[in-house]
Amino acid sequence: MARAKKIQEKRAKNKSDATNGDRVVATNRRARHDYEILETFECGIMLSGSEVKSLREGKAQIVDSYARVDDNELWLFGMHIPPWAFAVGFGSHEPDRKRKLLVHRRELNELHEKTRMQPLTIVPLKLYFKDGRAKVEIALAKGRQQHDRRQAIKERDAVREIARSVRNSEKFA
Repeated sequence: MARAKKIQEKRAKNKSDATNGDRVVATNRRARHDYEILETFECGIMLSGSEVKSLREGKAQIVDSYARVDDNELWLFGMHIPPWAFAVGFGSHEPDRKRKLLVHRRELNELHEKTRMQPLTIVPLKLYFKDGRAKVEIALAKGRQQHDRRQAIKERDAVREIARSVRNSEKFA
């Protein structure tokens, strides 16, 4: 009986999250592998109507995309949003166009200075809806060499092994 009640509460919570519009559309899992993430920012994105409708259907790709500061504005390049199925002619959009990211001026200045002074890049990590608005989580990142990637994998595996052994020792204690 208690289990059924927990399941109902979980379903109600998931339903309330869906009505708020907080859901992930696309993630860039490869970015965490290829780059060392130094700092993350949340920013808005300027989209047309058909792009928003495509995103609500969960169709977008941000794997090969990056951001750059041009003319004191932050732009996202390489993000692919396929045209909405029901938009034809005038209502459709170009799938691979550059899109303007909306950030505060001080954040923009900080990103511009850091990418200008150091060999850093700005990569998107996640595209999601928050309170009904499309948001992008971007990261200031430093590229990893092949040996750095291997070292990161070794460290991650070591941490997992330690956690696994701690869990096993707690079971028998």
